[in-house]
Amino acid sequence: MNRMLRNGVAVAAVTCVLSWAHATAQPVWLVSPEETEASSRAPAPAFTPRSVPAREAPQIELLSPQLPGPVNTPTAIELRFNSPVGASIRPDTFKVLYGGFQIDITNRITKVASITDKGIQVPQAALPKGKHKLTMSIEDREARTGVRVVEFEIN
Repeated sequence: MNRMLRNGVAVAAVTCVLSWAHATAQPVWLVSPEETEASSRAPAPAFTPRSVPAREAPQIELLSPQLPGPVNTPTAIELRFNSPVGASIRPDTFKVLYGGFQIDITNRITKVASITDKGIQVPQAALPKGKHKLTMSIEDREARTGVRVVEFEIN
């Protein structure tokens, strides 16, 4: 009886792992079609505040997808964080805002992404067809903030 119980537990554990692996292999939807539509209808701001980035602020480099150019869904998103002066990056400060309404989608990304002080990888990010705008930010240990805005269209 003890052996049967152990075998049953082992089978249950393997089933859970396989179910989890299958679930994580699916693309993650970063925004819904409704959010995309609402964002595309958002009025343009009356003015766009501009500021000079902090000197030697971290930089966010987009490695994938290759822009400009066509982007299909799902797509891999890969960013590299660079600190020009060697101050270490704080991955916990990474933030992503979506579209004209600046919807915070950070948690949707960090749940499925691999994020370190070197960058972030989202293996399969799904977005509805249409135009998209992501505003990403990251801080270093010196409290300098780097910002990168990426605009693209999903075919």
